[in-house]
Amino acid sequence: MQELQDVVSSLADELRVPGVAVGLLHDGREEYAFHGLTSIENPLPVDERTLFLCGSTTKTFTATALMLLVDEGRLELEDPVRTHLPDFRVEDEDAASGVTVLQLLNHTAGWDGDFFKNTGDGDDALARYVEAMAGLRQLAPPGTAVSYNNASFAVVGRLVEKLAGAPYEAALRTLLLGPLHLEDTLLFSRDLMTRRCAVGHQRLQDGSAAVQPYGLPRAENAVGGLATTTRDLIAWARFHLQDGRSVLQQMREPTVEAPGWSSGDAVGLSWLLDDVAGLRVAGHGGSMPGQLSLFKMVPERDFALAACTNCHPTGGAFNERLMHWAWATVLDAPIPDPETAARSDDEVQPFCGTYETVANIVNVAPHSEGVSLEVVDRPEVLEELGLDPEQEPPIPFLFRAGDGDRIICPTGDYRGSKGFFVRDGGGQVTAVNAFGRYMPRSTSSSGAAQLESPFASST
Repeated sequence: MQELQDVVSSLADELRVPGVAVGLLHDGREEYAFHGLTSIENPLPVDERTLFLCGSTTKTFTATALMLLVDEGRLELEDPVRTHLPDFRVEDEDAASGVTVLQLLNHTAGWDGDFFKNTGDGDDALARYVEAMAGLRQLAPPGTAVSYNNASFAVVGRLVEKLAGAPYEAALRTLLLGPLHLEDTLLFSRDLMTRRCAVGHQRLQDGSAAVQPYGLPRAENAVGGLATTTRDLIAWARFHLQDGRSVLQQMREPTVEAPGWSSGDAVGLSWLLDDVAGLRVAGHGGSMPGQLSLFKMVPERDFALAACTNCHPTGGAFNERLMHWAWATVLDAPIPDPETAARSDDEVQPFCGTYETVANIVNVAPHSEGVSLEVVDRPEVLEELGLDPEQEPPIPFLFRAGDGDRIICPTGDYRGSKGFFVRDGGGQVTAVNAFGRYMPRSTSSSGAAQLESPFASST
């Protein structure tokens, strides 16, 4: 539809996103829109064959491959991970011995999840990565807290390759990509070299943009390594919406509730579930250096929306506003703005302080009738990803009206991002769950020296 193209072009120009690709499925009909350039340094027009990195939408492919193996009787969701990976370890032995396959798939494994490590380009890269997880700190016992966990999906990928008897990439091609004829969905840089690929950009605070490093180390392919097109993503949506196998429908059933969580109010098996304007949504999306993607399905309406953008953080604003347009125009279900309630500096003081994970330090401070979250990336993480230390300004959040400790970002590139604070039995604030991550409160004033980094260790 011309309206889709007009909206895509207008939003991309307004938000200064260099290139975007969008796919829409509704009532059995597919529509596509493409706009802009692959790169500001070596520009080519974005078209229907342009490959974007879809980031963590890859997790739905990895989980689906594992569920097909479940359907074949190769494993069960309640199996301890060590049933299939006897040498699996994290820092907490009880967690390592007791964590289940289900807890990997629904982000409740509980250890530090943003662990990125380059373990080489060999077929043993994923096995070596999982071995290197031995030093990961446990933030919460398995099954007790929802916290977005990249490392868990590396373990899922390792299960796939162990049970399929082939490296993850070959197993995914055999189990899914080949049978579904997803010929434009690729994992290896050697396969991308002859293709038109979108390059990631970072919008800097002075208004300029910088090209970002491309892709992730091979060990993270199962976590977020797929390069694909919006046409293949819509084909992926059709597969999940129309294939009648119970094992695929089971993936969209809630396994844990997570009210106020940034990624959805419940989690299925990799799918992030939410109720948006009265419609049940199963979706994902992903963030890669300089690229942000959106993937949403509404099964009851045979609807799917996929968007790929090549600029951070404005690509997130593009995706959020495109989703609002689609809900209002295509689904006739406008998304209402959330009600928020301002709080004084005195009221927000109990929430202020420093929170930390293996990847970030987050400083919470009073800000304009709410709080601000300043996210400081740890230098060793940026080094692993080949990124420059360009930090973003603090992100404002207001408290949700009537929802106690739940917060939401009302403006800017992170508009709509949700979170909540966590209290102990005595009412003390002990953690914040923001950007999908459970972040314990630091016991030091700076929070910078509390963790022994696992990035330097490998086996």
